[in-house]
Amino acid sequence: MTTGEPRLGPGEEFDRIRSLARALGSRAAGLGDDCALVDLGGEILAASTDLSIENVHFRRDWLSFDEIGWRCAAAALSDLAAVGAMPIGVLTAIGAPGTSVQSELDQVMSGVGALLDETGGVVLGGDLSSSPVWTVSVTVLGRARRPVLRSGGKPGDSVWVTGSLGGARAALETWLGGEQPAPSSRESFARPHPRLLAGVWLADTGASAMIDLSDGLGGDVRHLSAASGVAITIELSLLPVHDGVPDVARRIGEDPRVFAAGGGEDYELLALLPPEFTPAMAQRFEAHAGIGLARVGSVEEGAGVRLLLDGTPVEIAGYDHFR
Repeated sequence: MTTGEPRLGPGEEFDRIRSLARALGSRAAGLGDDCALVDLGGEILAASTDLSIENVHFRRDWLSFDEIGWRCAAAALSDLAAVGAMPIGVLTAIGAPGTSVQSELDQVMSGVGALLDETGGVVLGGDLSSSPVWTVSVTVLGRARRPVLRSGGKPGDSVWVTGSLGGARAALETWLGGEQPAPSSRESFARPHPRLLAGVWLADTGASAMIDLSDGLGGDVRHLSAASGVAITIELSLLPVHDGVPDVARRIGEDPRVFAAGGGEDYELLALLPPEFTPAMAQRFEAHAGIGLARVGSVEEGAGVRLLLDGTPVEIAGYDHFR
């Protein structure tokens, strides 16, 4: 664990986090990574929390209550995946409007439990309160054999991403346009799958730095660059684009690859891997994790991020709650 100001990418949300770290001073440790890591003597405890708020992170006219529970838990469990940890359990705090009924609460927690059936772990406890809107805060606890931080990237590493990108944004843009998204895009938004097995495999295989793509590749890659003190180049033409993206992207006038890089809440993993990581090893990853792994960029000495589309620089900002 380290003290001091976290090395995060740009944005008002992250300026606020830096200010909070300064206010805490020596009373804070290890800020700026996906999880807090605590050495328990022979075992590393990984812990994180994620807050989801109605009409900010989800809408009830888009999702069922069990999907809300699944999605909120997935966002928190994805932080464990980003450090190469597996879950022990979760604590869930729910704020429910006074007009809510017990069956709605039961369905939210059924969604949490359904995801835990897939990932492992149990519900360890939580809290319940009244609230003007639905809020769901999920705290996750996990174990990590070889935890991966955002700060270990080195010149000569390559940049790899799991799965496909842009599906959740495709669903969001379609809903905002007053239509129903394609089933595969809706599934990406409503029931994302935290890449826990992938995270452990990448950690055990030598990943030097890793982050989950909750705010979009265009923003999250800047946190890896800032934390590791390296320059990163991403070639957007190499991105694995979700099959629901092209039609939606063209409808709003964006290149599908730019659209995919700017979409948040994919909960895929962006990993920096050492020079000895080969395409053959990527094939072994795919056989183990059941998802793709694509090389999308490189790491050099220096600072900052370059996003290129067929060699031309492109500006893409990630999601910022306060922008």
